[in-house]
Amino acid sequence: MSTEVLVERPAPGVAVIRINRTEARNALNQSVRVALADNFTVLGNDPEVRCIVLTGSERIFAAGADLRDLAERSAVDMMLRNTHRLWQAIAACPKPVIAAVNGLALGGGCELAMHADIIVAGEGAAFGQPEVRVGIMPGAGGTQRLTRAIGKFRAMKMVLTGQPVAAREALEMGLASEVVADAEVFSRALALAAEIAALPPLAVMQIKEVVLAGQDASLDAALALERKAFQLLFASEDQKEGMRAFLDKRQPEYQGR
Repeated sequence: MSTEVLVERPAPGVAVIRINRTEARNALNQSVRVALADNFTVLGNDPEVRCIVLTGSERIFAAGADLRDLAERSAVDMMLRNTHRLWQAIAACPKPVIAAVNGLALGGGCELAMHADIIVAGEGAAFGQPEVRVGIMPGAGGTQRLTRAIGKFRAMKMVLTGQPVAAREALEMGLASEVVADAEVFSRALALAAEIAALPPLAVMQIKEVVLAGQDASLDAALALERKAFQLLFASEDQKEGMRAFLDKRQPEYQGR
């Protein structure tokens, strides 16, 4: 098992994926990417997991790709790596993902955070796509996810200059969900994960699927997706339990059925 990526189970329904290459500023080498993809696939298919927290260390989330591994690579080398398939395993995870970001999230680290559904950033966090400064460009969503998140003009400034943005600016532009004190980032992410894990998992997964599938569809098509998913949930036991519990003034117990 990889020691560069650790998995923890801190609470019922909650899993934590932690990048553990502090000596290399949590740089994303190929083995880390493979381990991330493997763990997201396993946890995404685990019925006991209802929410995933993705994090690094208390000082750094991930400082991008490992340039020592890339500097002398050829275009064919890069193509044969099929790294896009590893990123797709994260993007395809059906469970909600919360990125807990302390310190730097640069290059591939910023792109990794953008694969999450919620980003909790520390006051000292910074997000950036500095690839242009080493002769390349973002290659795992930095030109596409970033533009969709914050708009063309802000994204262009980030990717063309390579300049990072601080946490508060990231929050204002839509690149973070909330900003908390650095020491509270992980605990806040865990609290959000526990809150989501206590909710009906079928509804939670349908919400994530429809939001992501609908964002690049026409409004009419996206509304049709939403409507069908809404109707489908009335076939679940959780819908009956949730509404009965509300009417009975008691806490519901969701089983994911």
